[in-house]
Amino acid sequence: MFATTTSFCEPLVAPDSIYGLLHRECHRLFPDEMFADLFCDVGRRCVPPMIVAVVLVLQRLEGCSDREAVERFTFDARWKYAAGGLQFDYPGFVHTVLVDMRARLQASKNPDRIFRVTLDAARRAGLVGRRRVLDSTPLYDAVATMDTVTLVRSAIRGLLAVCEAGLEAELRGLLCRDDDYCTAGKPSCDYDDPQARAELIDALAKDARALLMALDGRELPAAVSEAAALLASVVGQDLDEGCDGVFRIARRVAKDRIISTVDPDARHGHKTSARGFDGYKGHVSVDPDSELIVATAVTAGNAGDASAAAELLADDLPDQTKTKPSDAQGEQPQGEEPCAGDREQPAETVAERPSNACQPADSEREPSTRRLSVYGDSAYGAGELVNTLEDADAEVNCKVQPPVAPGGRFSKDAFKIDLKAGTVSCPAGNTVTLKATGDGQLAQFGQACAGCPLAERCTTATGGRTVYIGPYEQQLAAARARQRDPAWKADYTATRPKVERKISHLMRRRHGGRRARVRGQPKVAADFALLAAALNLARLAVLGLTAQHRGWAVEGA
Repeated sequence: MFATTTSFCEPLVAPDSIYGLLHRECHRLFPDEMFADLFCDVGRRCVPPMIVAVVLVLQRLEGCSDREAVERFTFDARWKYAAGGLQFDYPGFVHTVLVDMRARLQASKNPDRIFRVTLDAARRAGLVGRRRVLDSTPLYDAVATMDTVTLVRSAIRGLLAVCEAGLEAELRGLLCRDDDYCTAGKPSCDYDDPQARAELIDALAKDARALLMALDGRELPAAVSEAAALLASVVGQDLDEGCDGVFRIARRVAKDRIISTVDPDARHGHKTSARGFDGYKGHVSVDPDSELIVATAVTAGNAGDASAAAELLADDLPDQTKTKPSDAQGEQPQGEEPCAGDREQPAETVAERPSNACQPADSEREPSTRRLSVYGDSAYGAGELVNTLEDADAEVNCKVQPPVAPGGRFSKDAFKIDLKAGTVSCPAGNTVTLKATGDGQLAQFGQACAGCPLAERCTTATGGRTVYIGPYEQQLAAARARQRDPAWKADYTATRPKVERKISHLMRRRHGGRRARVRGQPKVAADFALLAAALNLARLAVLGLTAQHRGWAVEGA
């Protein structure tokens, strides 16, 4: 009857579980001072921020909704044990506390501080090395994908909703359809009748055009301007006006098509040519030695994987090129800056610190002479990324796709390319001079192919074979040569699959894992970083992270 959650759970909960780690270290990992900038100086917080942070982490790890998370905290002894060993009868709180905390974090200067704290603890314990494995995975959006009719009507409705009363009345006077645009959903129509569908689409488009023409050139509030831009985008991407003045659905798919007015940041994406999805891509950078996530990013579903590499490596690439602290005037070395995990630091230091300020002490950081090594599949083998890594003196272990030609004909690597001389020689021995075109160069063999005995194996073009040389041809050729080395293949095969296992851990829960729980790219990115923080804490618990007087260490290390 007099037992506490500590005395009850301690013999039952494994010390190397996330519950055991949080119980021992929650006050050091998430001190209330760490969140001081989120709240005003007067009054009293009803729930300590440390407890809310613990609940947020466990919620993401176990895939709970806000209400479920609060219920777990109220009735599950392990959650109260993880929050510092609270009493069994410690009161719960309403689920909106979690909503409010996420909103405050999102609006702060350091929204990913919970993830940064876990990464800082790992760095100080010497668990983060200089190898990075990059990969991405689909994140399904939390809204329904809309068809063209629903998109246009919803955009009109959204524009009218954000207008003040006078402007709304003016705009409603321009509408011709018998529709008040007040309720959500698809408009009434006999969708089996092609003529009725065509008339509905034309009427919607003309209502949208009337509103946009009325607002053109005016100074508008930000909300109205954004809603008008969204309306213009959805009409322009899906509809075309014919010569007869009638709007029809365009027989094309816009390159960056908006798929929902509820979540305008979501996009159609493809993991493979045969497998599509709607939503976002979650990108991670993983340390393959400790299997900790060191960076996260979220992009639209149609973005290329390599486009997120700069964000994923932002904390790693500057170390190769930045000025040494001793050379800068009046700058404090990064290794001496305090981090968010130290309870004794002033609250304002946490509030004002940039998100990448947590760095290990000089005695704990990796040797500066060790090169950064980056691994990735062929989606990261883009010439621009390879060139960026080489400029930063990083070791490139991203797979580069070999050149291909249709019909099994001679591919580009069958040609001898001499960039210094500016020439290209074909397999038959014909040599032509490169000519500048766009951002690259072009080799045109023309008449040399007419009587060539190898022409059938090279090209079917009547004008002869052409070979395009991109701006990063030299870097890609060198990368292809490297990946033919058996030692390179063995290292790549042993290292890169580790990120797949980490992604499977991230996605094992459908709610809040594979499917986003929130809408909008900034919120999805913050939620994804919080999920990575929860996975990192679970991993740190397995590795035996413990607090010491001046930092963190791993038991037995």
